[in-house]
Amino acid sequence: MVSSKMAASVLKRCVTAAVKVKHFSSSLTARRCLLSVTYTDTKPWEERERDPQNLAVLANLMDRTYDRNVPVSSLTVSRFIDNISSREEVDQAEYYLYKFRHSPNCWYLRDWTIHDWFRQCLKYSAREKALHTLKNKVQYGIFPDDFTFNLLLDSYIKDGDFKSACSVVEELMLQEAFDLPSTQILSLYALCNFLATKPQLTVLEERALGASLFHCGLKQDNTVGLSAQLLGNALLGKVEISKGIHAVFKGFPLSWARGYLGEVLAVMERVAAAPSDIKLPKDALDFVNELLQELPSTSDTDSSGEESGGEESKNVDSVEEEDQAEQAKVPQYVSRFKELSSQLESQGKIEPTSFQDLVTAMAQQNLAAAEAADLEWYKSRLQAWEAEKKNLIQREKEMREKSEQERQERAAAWAAARQA
Repeated sequence: MVSSKMAASVLKRCVTAAVKVKHFSSSLTARRCLLSVTYTDTKPWEERERDPQNLAVLANLMDRTYDRNVPVSSLTVSRFIDNISSREEVDQAEYYLYKFRHSPNCWYLRDWTIHDWFRQCLKYSAREKALHTLKNKVQYGIFPDDFTFNLLLDSYIKDGDFKSACSVVEELMLQEAFDLPSTQILSLYALCNFLATKPQLTVLEERALGASLFHCGLKQDNTVGLSAQLLGNALLGKVEISKGIHAVFKGFPLSWARGYLGEVLAVMERVAAAPSDIKLPKDALDFVNELLQELPSTSDTDSSGEESGGEESKNVDSVEEEDQAEQAKVPQYVSRFKELSSQLESQGKIEPTSFQDLVTAMAQQNLAAAEAADLEWYKSRLQAWEAEKKNLIQREKEMREKSEQERQERAAAWAAARQA
């Protein structure tokens, strides 16, 4: 009897362990498309030649310099950020970044300082500070390179915070910085996973998400890229129909050309004429179909997505005639969409795999190769940054020596004048 109970207990533990292993393996598979440990490793950055400084002394120096209306050097700001050792000091650094941006030296914030700022924010659990300065880049002068963008974007993805990840992608879109394949993959991964949560979006959020999908999709001439363009144009088309073309392109790198829903159909026509391996996922087409069905009532949407900054969104009565003409085309768009959907289905060009799974598969296949190229670039960039920093330190030393020599010469001249 005891032996039977022991066997049952062992069996139960084995089954439990097996379930845990199964779940753990599934988790690993899901996270396989994220940036590798090698990519996010801080060791190459931490192994740089350091310049230890007392932050209190640096802060006092910068405050006194600004009080005299004299610009602080970019090297001083760099030293301050590089010597951050706590969350509280991140807040101090944010203040001095702002001060530097509003000084005559604002154009000389170094690329390595921006990279260092993001690394320090991630290190000391101040990621929201990095995102805040990124979204307010004009006030802080924060314009990171693609590698730095990737680190912040990946940190949000790994935590499952796809909404914040999409905020990073929006900044990438505004800077038109989808040049690296790794950035394209991470951005599409963030966008599709956020879209998969079926979020309730304001008009501004629809516009940002649509523009991000559209721009990122332009970089991929395949099923994933065309699907992203399809979804992006659909979201932008919804904003155009409900709020007019001005609400679409204002402040975004988008052309002022009416007919974003027409671009949806153009993508479908392109797929219909493309080789057989180019398809559109069924869930993306379903999404567009649902969006089109909602369009007749979009003009009655509430003001939850109105433009901020004191500007009121245009009411239906004030929409330009051209916008009204575009609204009148909605039934034609719906009819043509159904025709093209039937055509794609008859051609076998509707992909049953979801857009989210297609992006995940692309990431698993292509991210490793993309990482290798990025790491080579980053290695050379580190060397260039170190050489530039040493040059600045040498110039600073020479200027101080020259200043000291001139001071001594003035003092000697003054002493000679008194003796005379």
